[in-house]
Amino acid sequence: MENIQKAKEVIANAEAIIITAGAGMGVDSGLPDFRGDEGFWKAYPPIKKLGLSFAQMANPQWFEKDPHLAWGFYGHRLELYRKTIPHKGFKLLLEFVKEKNENYFIFTSNVDEQFQKAGFDEEKIYEIHGSIHHLQCTTPCSNEIWKNEESIEVDMQTLKANKLIYCKNCGVVARPNILMFGDWHFIDKRASSQEKKLHNFLMQNKNKKTLIIEMGAGTSIPTIRNFGDKLTKKSNFTLIRINPTEPQVPIGGIGIDLGAKEALEEIFS
Repeated sequence: MENIQKAKEVIANAEAIIITAGAGMGVDSGLPDFRGDEGFWKAYPPIKKLGLSFAQMANPQWFEKDPHLAWGFYGHRLELYRKTIPHKGFKLLLEFVKEKNENYFIFTSNVDEQFQKAGFDEEKIYEIHGSIHHLQCTTPCSNEIWKNEESIEVDMQTLKANKLIYCKNCGVVARPNILMFGDWHFIDKRASSQEKKLHNFLMQNKNKKTLIIEMGAGTSIPTIRNFGDKLTKKSNFTLIRINPTEPQVPIGGIGIDLGAKEALEEIFS
């Protein structure tokens, strides 16, 4: 494929690396695809019976209306992400950034911490939508965020959790530190700190040939795509967009219509 060869040439000359990733990055690791209702309902049949979309279910209101259902949904995802092994593409990327003196940063909308699990430096990751592995108060009573060490069993017939997790400070129900739909109580302290580190990385490398490798970022929630498109307006940035269904790129970009794992194996072979 011509664009694979172009990608190899750009990669060889890159001086700084930005890795960006959306939900499609985890599909090759066996994680469910929530981009359409059918994929979402296949993973969660009880929610299909309720007729709720992913956007309707991923809403903080459920921690008030039905906290056992809310924690059933997020508790199941938490255990799923804990058990998932990052696919080979993560390893290939890690080896690549090590060859580039580890001059990289990661920008992701994923809440699963698969990059950390694969060995990437936690100080070089910006999780714009937060992390399921961290907790906060639902109220919130303070801006404290703490690690989620809890284990939750879920009845998959009803998607109800066997227990709830409570705020360590005030005792009301706790929730994941994830930016949900219609969410006015997300504590962005952790994400804001990560954002500052990304900004510092961009400033430190403002005159270097910078490569953006984007994987699995669609147009339905275009946060990740918009970030790459905006940066490529600057002459020293080149975008490689890996997406099996939406590989279109701005002028000067390289689009590869493959899944993340297959594309990375082709590029780094």
